[in-house]
Amino acid sequence: MDGTTLPGFPFDADGRWGNATSVLSTMATGTSGEAMPGGTGDFPDETSRFSRPLLTFAATATITIMITGIFGNLLTIVALLRCPKVRNVAAAFIISLCIADCLFCIIVLPFNAIRFIEGTWNLGDTLCTLITFMQYGSVGVSLLCITMISINRYIMIAHYSIYPKVYKTSWIMVMIITCWLFSYGFQLPTLFGVWGKFGYNHQLGTCSILPDAEGRSSKTTMFIVAFLIPCIIIVVCYSRIFCVVHKSDKRMKNHSKSQSNIPNNLRSAGDPASPLSAGSSSAANNNSISYTASSSAVKVAGARTANDTRDAKARRNEWRITKMVLAIFLSFVMCYLPITISKIVDKNVSVPVLHIIGYIMLYLSACINPIIYVIMNKQYRQAYKTVIFCKPSRLLGFTHGGSSVGDSPHPQHLVAIQDS
Repeated sequence: MDGTTLPGFPFDADGRWGNATSVLSTMATGTSGEAMPGGTGDFPDETSRFSRPLLTFAATATITIMITGIFGNLLTIVALLRCPKVRNVAAAFIISLCIADCLFCIIVLPFNAIRFIEGTWNLGDTLCTLITFMQYGSVGVSLLCITMISINRYIMIAHYSIYPKVYKTSWIMVMIITCWLFSYGFQLPTLFGVWGKFGYNHQLGTCSILPDAEGRSSKTTMFIVAFLIPCIIIVVCYSRIFCVVHKSDKRMKNHSKSQSNIPNNLRSAGDPASPLSAGSSSAANNNSISYTASSSAVKVAGARTANDTRDAKARRNEWRITKMVLAIFLSFVMCYLPITISKIVDKNVSVPVLHIIGYIMLYLSACINPIIYVIMNKQYRQAYKTVIFCKPSRLLGFTHGGSSVGDSPHPQHLVAIQDS
């Protein structure tokens, strides 16, 4: 900016809008008396609605989230690659999720912080378009990765027989690449302006999707395909998971109850609580056989107990990582609800603080996942310490319990992320 005004826009010497009346009239008519595109002609720029303290708070929060998100996501990526105990199939999708969030923090958040500091968008239409494209793309990748992890948890718990066939290394890579290609490819028509367009929305004070010259916009379709449908899939997966776990617990309780009602003398020889052989004064010559049978039964019972213990531990581990993924999904939804609600109930931005909170919550989604990992996972905490304190660790491929991704171990050998 080199002077007091720009053609068609009443900026003052500091690059801010001159007064509300001139802004309204200029935006309503444009430079040649025509209404400005995008339906923004009846609203002043954001500097006339957002106070300087509110914008300062938004800029400070955005910078804090940006730094936290970059550090947390990079730390998670390195920890998952270096530490064998946290490296499994779900970790491959979590790394993809971290990369998407890290790109959001590195590419999108700095420019949004500048927007809050300057009070408006002064970085040009091209950069506004690219930033919006990256923002929607990274958000789409994040949600699709969460969806893939939820499907992975469902197949692991409810349909383990097909799990080794589905989650081979090659298929995992195909799934991750598909998430990225779909998230960014779906926006290409909007990027080229043939189905809506990216640009600065003066009404909302942010770069977003605007109607094109023919009034078309991809926002509704994008919301349904890239947000609503993945959320429905995640909810269905977790509903089925909870049903399977509930039925399994119920069967185990019924089995334990039925076993406790059987008299000791009627239990099988394999039962460690039952007599292993009946004594008889006329069968003294069978004492050695009885002793051998008793020893074998004890060994079988001991092996069965050890297997049951490993099975129970594996189930607990799988359930813990499943709950962690559920927490990630719920945090994602909670972070996107405020901005969605504010745009619906306050289209005219009559309550600016509501929109600022919505923006901050939206940005928070890019840094909250590492915090969830730390809170809910003991092994993630240990992995972070290994990286931070530069402890030695092996660089191995993704595993699920000591076997490669393509192997098909028994469920009792699956070692997922343990919690404290």
